[in-house]
Amino acid sequence: MKSIVLNTALEDKIAITELDVPTLEADEVLVKIHAAALNHRDEWCRQGLYPGLKDGVVLGSDGAGVISKVGKDVDESNIGKEVIINPAMNWGDNQAVQSKDFTILGMPENGTLAEFVKVKFDRIHPKPTSLTWEEAAALPLGGLTAYRAVMVQGKLQNGEKVLVTGFGGGVAQFAAQYALATGATVYVSSSSEEKLGAARKLGAKGGFNYKKEDWFKEALELTGGFDLVIDSAMGDTLGNLIKVTKPGGRIVFYGATKGNPPELDARKVFWSQIHLIGSTMGSDKDFGKMLEFVEENRIRPVIDQVFNADDAVAAFDRMKSGQQLGKIVISFNR
Repeated sequence: MKSIVLNTALEDKIAITELDVPTLEADEVLVKIHAAALNHRDEWCRQGLYPGLKDGVVLGSDGAGVISKVGKDVDESNIGKEVIINPAMNWGDNQAVQSKDFTILGMPENGTLAEFVKVKFDRIHPKPTSLTWEEAAALPLGGLTAYRAVMVQGKLQNGEKVLVTGFGGGVAQFAAQYALATGATVYVSSSSEEKLGAARKLGAKGGFNYKKEDWFKEALELTGGFDLVIDSAMGDTLGNLIKVTKPGGRIVFYGATKGNPPELDARKVFWSQIHLIGSTMGSDKDFGKMLEFVEENRIRPVIDQVFNADDAVAAFDRMKSGQQLGKIVISFNR
């Protein structure tokens, strides 16, 4: 089967190669992948910036396809069903936080960037009927991460004002869509005027170019501050996020791509009773709720570009460039 694997000995750090179709354990199913989507973690693996890297592992966490084979403990009536895959594994029983055994499909275990992938049957969910294969493939990791950040950790309510930073990436795109569907007034930030314009077309009230030194002053003057801020950068951006958060507001961050904040205005945080909340992917319960929310609100993932599997290097380079607007998808069906 055609597979896209990590190979750090190569200049591109990934290889398109042929692997054997996986054999199944009793509680597993084999999914013939129609489409898979990239996440930043895939590019971080390619750059050697992810823990526990192993050459030869099939990358990819997002995928949608058809069940082609089942293990002996899985009912054969599932063969032929159209499904998407929950890539979050071993969350555990505590809804508040993942277990120490939590992992994500695609490293260190083989992921979705292949013609076939084997997963536990409990990782499988029906493909939303309203979505194309490419849209369904784009949903799992980013959609789940955004749902937990906005709805579970952020506890967003109708009528609140929300700022989603770094609009253009998959999670931020979903966060904005979920907030809009909830009835919030949504603003975004980006360094790209094109992406700010795209957010407005999606329904955002406005946007701010975070490259402008005083963008936070513009935001405060225009909005009066935000009830909820969704962020993945942290670093030296946190100070300005605190400034634009209303007293009693929440800042939920699901990443720290700019590293740890160099300083924290602790007095502003405690006096304004601002909540700083960490978030990551989500539980199995969150995944089910996310799918229901997407179906009920007819949310369609924004697709940046679809590549053939043979053009995987170009797809990864697109991710690396940071120019994408929405999800980058790799098709195994073209």
